[in-house]
Amino acid sequence: MAANPAPSRDRLTIRKPDDWHIHLRDGAMMRAVLPYTAAQFARGIIMPNLVPPVTTVDAAAAYRERILSALPPGVSFAPMMTCYLTDATSPDEIERGFAEKVWIAAKLYPAGATTNSHAGVTDLANIAAVLERMERIGMPLLIHGEVTDQDVDIFDREAVFMEQKLLPLLTRHQGLKVTVEHATTAEILDVVRAHAERVAATITPHHLVINRTHIFQGGLRPHLYCLPVAKRERHRLALRKAATSGEDCFFLGTDTAPHPVGAKESACGCAGVFCGPTALQTYIQVFDEEGALDRFEAFASLNGARFHGLAPNAETITLERRAGQVASCVAVDDTSVVVFRGDETLPWSVAEG
Repeated sequence: MAANPAPSRDRLTIRKPDDWHIHLRDGAMMRAVLPYTAAQFARGIIMPNLVPPVTTVDAAAAYRERILSALPPGVSFAPMMTCYLTDATSPDEIERGFAEKVWIAAKLYPAGATTNSHAGVTDLANIAAVLERMERIGMPLLIHGEVTDQDVDIFDREAVFMEQKLLPLLTRHQGLKVTVEHATTAEILDVVRAHAERVAATITPHHLVINRTHIFQGGLRPHLYCLPVAKRERHRLALRKAATSGEDCFFLGTDTAPHPVGAKESACGCAGVFCGPTALQTYIQVFDEEGALDRFEAFASLNGARFHGLAPNAETITLERRAGQVASCVAVDDTSVVVFRGDETLPWSVAEG
């Protein structure tokens, strides 16, 4: 965190934000975590990496209905669905889902890159026709930007993806809109800036707060392990600078990713940070520390909507400088999910009422 926070206001009202990267899972897990996202965000892009993955228009429409049915009474939240790309994805299915407004974008998981990604794309050449169709119809591509080669150091996988995959893709498909999700390095931020007319990046709350050392402080901290993994301190500082810069190619995407506590605290723990309940409190703390509260609404509520061609939300939300704490975990059936920063007293809270 910044050592010398600049003086700032104690209360901030902004248009209700959108979360451009959410994992809600399904079933009991979805019912447990959805209320936390819906309390802070008006809309959200829903990740399709269920088991089995959401690869068809009908599956996406059914998943959307399950999400809407799981909302608490009186709570409004608009899920925006995505297509999980595979080597066998049909360009016609892609276009149908986009034309029928079932899908807002398609998600590229390199096969094996992260949770439930083994059905993902093994070679970009296999989806060349899909990308050409998306480019033609104006459908955005959301990218988990890491290579999966086992001989590439885990801390270098985003950089290698950028050089070997992303830059050639942008050259081949010069009309394709691309979001680099959960950016973690200074270099990827520079690529986004260089192509800002059609490329954007989402930035998570946890990558603004932790670097790779935090994962090992005092012992292994599995609930801070995510993919892409947190990088060196210089990258964290670059992410903070980008998020708070006012540049409209950067916007909010929490990548909130719940896993049962036993799946995190195991011999081979899952990647994912569950930050839904503390997302806005963390983001605004960072903007406050960087002296950029006047730029928070753009990052949280305007830039992502503009990139996707949507109007900003009319509803507002207020955050206030009031110390608060959320529960350290969320119960799910006979287990629980650990909340990012749920054991901390946070300097900002979401105003009640």
